[in-house]
Amino acid sequence: MERLQKVIANSGYTSRRNAEKLISEGRVSVNGEIICEQGVKVNSSDVILIDGVELNKNEKKVYYLLNKPRGYISSVKDEKGRKTVVDLIDTDLRIYPIGRLDYNTTGIILLTNDGDFANHLMHPKNNIKKTYLAKIEGILSKEDIVKLKQGIVIDDRKVDTSNFKIKKKDLEKNNSLVEITIIEGRNHIIKNIFSSLKHDVIKLTRTNYSFLDVKDLKSGEYRELSIKEVKKLFSE
Repeated sequence: MERLQKVIANSGYTSRRNAEKLISEGRVSVNGEIICEQGVKVNSSDVILIDGVELNKNEKKVYYLLNKPRGYISSVKDEKGRKTVVDLIDTDLRIYPIGRLDYNTTGIILLTNDGDFANHLMHPKNNIKKTYLAKIEGILSKEDIVKLKQGIVIDDRKVDTSNFKIKKKDLEKNNSLVEITIIEGRNHIIKNIFSSLKHDVIKLTRTNYSFLDVKDLKSGEYRELSIKEVKKLFSE
């Protein structure tokens, strides 16, 4: 017996968080009975329907690494009709992005239909490192550097921002290129970090996700992760 939201996530239908939302909205039924509460346990013989369509519990697990271009939403679909990262992957399987990159942020993003894999990478306790290259307005002052070394408080929670390098300073154009590695996954976290220092982010790229990078992929290109890579991410 397993929790319903876990079974839905493991099937590759969606993430566990979204599965919980589907249940709360009354869109999931088990053996003809609509389930609205979390934590209900099901077994392999139970018939699960989502929006009236039976859940396929044995879908092949897939793992993609995409070099996200600008102008794409990190979502499965967008109510405004904008292009999504899923549109760039040639597959008939129902996949979804792990975490988010903003509309105009580029770089590495992972997509999968494996709920356990997605939850492992997004869970804060696993401390998965993400590295970004941020082009910011202005030049970091000595005071800014001290604050970054000490950690920046965003929404009453401190972010460890001590792992950073100033890659370039353009005094004439009054901007800087800063590489920063964090384990946070909150929305707009990099922009909020520099905004707290009174520096707007002009351009942002995620260059690394743990040990992965997109150096061999052009913007909009993707590849499947190897079994070795998936196992290594699971072990972190």
